[in-house]
Amino acid sequence: MENPSSAGGAARRPGCIRFAAAPPRLYQICGRLVPWLAAAGIIALATGWVRGFGFAPADYQQGEGYRIMYLHVPAAIWSMGIYAAMAVAAFTGLVWQMKMASLAVAAMAPVGAVYTFIALVTGAAWGKPMWGTWWVWDARLTSELVLLFLYAGVIALWHAFDDRRMAGRAAGILVLVGVVNLPVIHYSVEWWNTLHQGSTRMQQSIDPAMRSPLRWAIAGYLLLFMTLALMRMRNLILLMEKRRPWVSELILKRGHR
Repeated sequence: MENPSSAGGAARRPGCIRFAAAPPRLYQICGRLVPWLAAAGIIALATGWVRGFGFAPADYQQGEGYRIMYLHVPAAIWSMGIYAAMAVAAFTGLVWQMKMASLAVAAMAPVGAVYTFIALVTGAAWGKPMWGTWWVWDARLTSELVLLFLYAGVIALWHAFDDRRMAGRAAGILVLVGVVNLPVIHYSVEWWNTLHQGSTRMQQSIDPAMRSPLRWAIAGYLLLFMTLALMRMRNLILLMEKRRPWVSELILKRGHR
């Protein structure tokens, strides 16, 4: 018998959401979006990196070393942005009992973990000449490291349960608890006296010749995240629905090609 609360939650969802969240339909939508997002992401990253590493002027204080910004800043921004998106998906999955929302959390978490790792490594490399060491227990760095541990915890919880519903619920709760870390990361340079430089104000403090490539790189990282997350989403849908007739039909169609 169906859980009444689950049925009630499903009944309250808008029809368009129920339609788009149906596994076969969502699998199809993701497949259509991936090539376009991948192409746009490659173009954006190539534009940002070629202009940033090859043509942007040297910084008057940091010289050529500042160019690691084109790797670090987009990764740092989206390490938080991805976690915020996971929180929205987790809330949706817990409140409206949407399996696809919980699946989205699992799809996004590894990409967010990689972005956070990139932000930490490139941040350490960027700060080494100024700090004289690869790591300091600075508020911004420490809270970013906590974010990496949160991502790892979400991934571990997802794989710790055979029951996908239980796994999604456990991972979703951890995501929502960890949201409190996001404002700590963002405002740490304002709340405490930290070694980390203040937040980059793209509208004011950066030379336009440096700012434009950075914007391209930020857009490229976003598009790359969306591409990878949707690819993972498709794989997770197939794993979850592997006993459904539509998956068998899909495999047969591919086998005849």
